[in-house]
Amino acid sequence: MKKQRFKVLGVMSGTSLDGVDLALCYFNMHEKITYEMPLAKTIAYLNHWKSRLQSAVGFSPEELTQLDLEYTTYLGGIIKTFIEENNIKDLDAVCSHGHTVLHRPDQGITLQIGNLEQLSKIIKQTVVCDFRVQDLLYGGQGAPLVPLGDRLLFSKYDYCLNLGGFANISKVSSGVSIAYDICPVNVVMNHYAQKLAKPYDPGGELAKSGNVLPDVLKLLDALSYYNLPAPKSLGVEWVHREIMPILKASNAKEVDILRTCVAHFASQIAQQFSPGSRVLVTGGGTYNNFLLEQIKAHINVSLVVPSKILIEFKEALIFGLLGVLKLRDEVNCLSSVTGANKNHSSGVVFFY
Repeated sequence: MKKQRFKVLGVMSGTSLDGVDLALCYFNMHEKITYEMPLAKTIAYLNHWKSRLQSAVGFSPEELTQLDLEYTTYLGGIIKTFIEENNIKDLDAVCSHGHTVLHRPDQGITLQIGNLEQLSKIIKQTVVCDFRVQDLLYGGQGAPLVPLGDRLLFSKYDYCLNLGGFANISKVSSGVSIAYDICPVNVVMNHYAQKLAKPYDPGGELAKSGNVLPDVLKLLDALSYYNLPAPKSLGVEWVHREIMPILKASNAKEVDILRTCVAHFASQIAQQFSPGSRVLVTGGGTYNNFLLEQIKAHINVSLVVPSKILIEFKEALIFGLLGVLKLRDEVNCLSSVTGANKNHSSGVVFFY
């Protein structure tokens, strides 16, 4: 009989570069999976690391190899300290997403650094990691991976919406899971907030003070990605190639760019829902009240904002679950979501 109860540490670093999310999770793997998440913390990136990770998209292969080695050591130190400071014992595994620096599924490329075997040696724990690469080998996008967790843990909602560096959505239609990236959010918003000496736009107040730029909004809404069918996913490369040139060419004030981005993002997000739906909203963008208001101005839906720990650590929780599924040799990656040619159990296990 397969093991039913697991104690794992879920680890996630997103494109918004807030830091490393760590979540201690307990899973009961019965027919209806249940979880507890009693402890979670975000370790903010040091400025040095934040700058390097932002620049990594332009690194040479040799520079990326060196970055991977150094980041794995850095990540290992963060995880080891968290385990020791909280006196965490008897973990079944550390389930770590790593940090995405390249994502070009159209070219068969995805790279998450921090997934080297060295990580297991540093933290002296079994590690499940590198969840995305196998999916590309099966013809998939390697993303999104969270929707299986949404289906297993949060099925009472019509949709799960994550507002992180990118907005992504998952739903079940006719018994089939469907999920995809909708548009960028914090990867753009934070960039312009930082130009105004703010790390992000708290509550959306900066954006609210600006004016919509109609010509810029029209160009953003016309980007071809939005007309592509799912499965589809976005990376920072796409933002630099498609979004930033439009925003920079406007030579507009930062608050007006932020206001225009909120108008654009809210419109794109709202188009994904059916009227009257219940939508679970998580990720850092959930705190952007102005963005949520603008979404609801487009369509009558119930945007359900959960507890603070679930808002901030749902992805770390779900990567913990994906790691458990890998340890049980069960499907943790859905072909209906990624476009792979079959469902599969993705990830690499390094036993300590």
